[in-house]
Amino acid sequence: MYPELFRIGNFPINTYGVLLAIGLLLALFIAARLGARDGLPRERIYDLGLWTIVGGLVGSKILMLFTEEGVNFFSLDFLRSGGVFYGGFLGGLFTLVFLIRYYKLSFWKVADCFAPGVALGQFFGRQGCFSAGCCWGKPTNLPWGVHFTELGHENTGVPIYDSAGDALHLHPTQLYESFVMLAVFGILVYLHKRKRFDGQILIAYGIIYSIVRFTIEFFRDDPRGDLFGLTTLTGLSTSQIISLIVAAGAVVFMIWRLRKMGKAINRG
Repeated sequence: MYPELFRIGNFPINTYGVLLAIGLLLALFIAARLGARDGLPRERIYDLGLWTIVGGLVGSKILMLFTEEGVNFFSLDFLRSGGVFYGGFLGGLFTLVFLIRYYKLSFWKVADCFAPGVALGQFFGRQGCFSAGCCWGKPTNLPWGVHFTELGHENTGVPIYDSAGDALHLHPTQLYESFVMLAVFGILVYLHKRKRFDGQILIAYGIIYSIVRFTIEFFRDDPRGDLFGLTTLTGLSTSQIISLIVAAGAVVFMIWRLRKMGKAINRG
């Protein structure tokens, strides 16, 4: 748990930012290789990837403004924060849809090549969260419970002592998601070689990640806001509500694509 790698003068080089940058670059590299397998031009994949990253960053900040109270839009902490993942996912997806139409590419092929890269990026991103001390879990007595550092507490507010002043150990929810998403990355790459129809990898990602995130949310304990009061109404977190919506949408798309493929086979 090292929030800062080093400093250049008074300017800190944050571990989170470095790991996130590594994850994004590797994700883009993987997307280009998988896209080439499906006959997509690599230069267009790099263009799409860079603009999708921008759209994702904007989306993550916008959802953060809606879900978290007291966020100062003009503060340095707002600029340095990772934002809300689902906001980044949706912002990146909308950007991708627009650019795919502009470049006249196959949406499903492009989405399939980006989905494994997103999972790999999440592996690195959650490692960065762990280093920074954000997105922490509930207190636990399990042997792998984590006691965060004073610097982590100063940067993110992660609790390090209980009400009695004893060291507090928390579920490393960041690592839970990180290592699971590394496995998901491997699964999606495996499926990409054997997919039955274009769009299968994106749909698989949507279903798997929704299940992963919905489950991990039960162990998280950091403040995550209340989108339009839905958390208070349902007892579920904002991310759990979005997970249910994404999973339902992915299942609908899966059924639609399978039916479409079946009709094409029958016509053939």
